[in-house]
Amino acid sequence: MIRVAAVGDIHMGPESKGALRPAFESLPECADVLLLAGDLTRHGTTEEARVVAQEVQDLGVPVVAVLGNHDHHDERPDEVAAVLEDSGTRVLEGRGTVLGVGDIRVGVAGTKGFGGGFVGRSAGEFGELLMKEFVRCSRRCADALRRALEELDGQGCDVRIALTHYSPVPETLAGEPLEIYPFLGSYLLAEAIDTAGADLAVHGHAHAGTEHGMTSGGVKVRNVAQPVIGQAFRVYHLPVREPLPAGASGPAPD
Repeated sequence: MIRVAAVGDIHMGPESKGALRPAFESLPECADVLLLAGDLTRHGTTEEARVVAQEVQDLGVPVVAVLGNHDHHDERPDEVAAVLEDSGTRVLEGRGTVLGVGDIRVGVAGTKGFGGGFVGRSAGEFGELLMKEFVRCSRRCADALRRALEELDGQGCDVRIALTHYSPVPETLAGEPLEIYPFLGSYLLAEAIDTAGADLAVHGHAHAGTEHGMTSGGVKVRNVAQPVIGQAFRVYHLPVREPLPAGASGPAPD
């Protein structure tokens, strides 16, 4: 069993320095990894990123993050990511990373993702160049997430997790105004997750949303935006896939 702690939308700035550190220091007692689902800063400045870095460095568990839209606001996402990575956090965008938890290989594939909406109510790659680029951005993020998950499967990971900021499903947006769903997520992310396979999908962004959802392919989705979970982080327990017996094919029996 792997214990995954996750939170997003902590929106830290200089005045919130130290606010989460006491809770995060308890992580080795209850979790094997911490996932940060974007919007870690308020305006995407390096000063704010340094506050986040101090909160999560040297926690005793690996920390993996994606950036959110707030982390892009100052138009220096690469600098924000660099500050976090200097503290030991692995920041993902269209790629994956493998964590060793004892003898278990935990793969995390991450992307910020983007909007566009969901099946039956989604934007199309048609018309003005700006609209086409909006949808193409969502598609590029989803395609990169799919490839990253597939690569993790090829690396023999026992558990695979999709980490995004934007939501892959509308269920975890319940509570948000319907009018803004297209700006909160995209069905393309869910398609990527279902195509490549994953054991869990984690996202943030929807502050007034709902914690629990599922893709049409049966992958559990969790909205870990801090206003939704109402605490420093939430811990999820994931079973480890049993290896196939020698010479066997197909899923191992329960």
